[in-house]
Amino acid sequence: MTEAKAPIRVLLAEDSYVVREGVRALIETQDALALVGICGDLPELMAAVAQQRPDVVLTDIRMPPTQTDEGVRAAQWMRADHPEVGVVVLSQYVEADYAVRLFEHGSGGRAYLLKERIGDVEDLVEAIQQVHRGGSVVDRAVVDALITARAREHSPVDDLTPREREVLSHIARGSNNKAIAEQLVLSPRAIEKHINVIFAKLGLADEPDSHHRVRAVLLYIAATSADRP
Repeated sequence: MTEAKAPIRVLLAEDSYVVREGVRALIETQDALALVGICGDLPELMAAVAQQRPDVVLTDIRMPPTQTDEGVRAAQWMRADHPEVGVVVLSQYVEADYAVRLFEHGSGGRAYLLKERIGDVEDLVEAIQQVHRGGSVVDRAVVDALITARAREHSPVDDLTPREREVLSHIARGSNNKAIAEQLVLSPRAIEKHINVIFAKLGLADEPDSHHRVRAVLLYIAATSADRP
């Protein structure tokens, strides 16, 4: 007899009563999910993560006390202090800079969705399951905001060689140059050359250095998401 999987333990952080109750109702209809707590601000969220040890946090990007970037700051804090917790950040609008900050230390276990997507319970559940597995989800509208100068039907990722795509896949997992070199049995100098070519092909050569890897990862996620059935 196959043992049933334990539901994914979800902690919800949202200060809007209407959104909070709507998401609560959606989660409670799903046998694969279990709501373990609800928070209304950043301090409550941090305390609840430490106490409840959820599998995934579903958080608004703007909450008290400042109503600015609490969701992103919470995700960054969890990356350092609770790396096992996946985070799905919800935003009312496309805010590409926040997406860059969310993924700047690695894309694994992170998702950035627009709130309009949460009305589709399948999209919400898929995002929660993806980050719980260590994967990533980026709302297509956010990616489009970063690559509006490029045609939708062609991704610059398609122009990469198989080796360059392999290197980019390791970047998307959060590996640094040294780790990639060890995993691919190449010299650090060879990896550096591959990465410079990747940035050039993706049109990122003129981007600030700190944003190169993040934007490359976003493009990779968009391309590989489109490949999935």
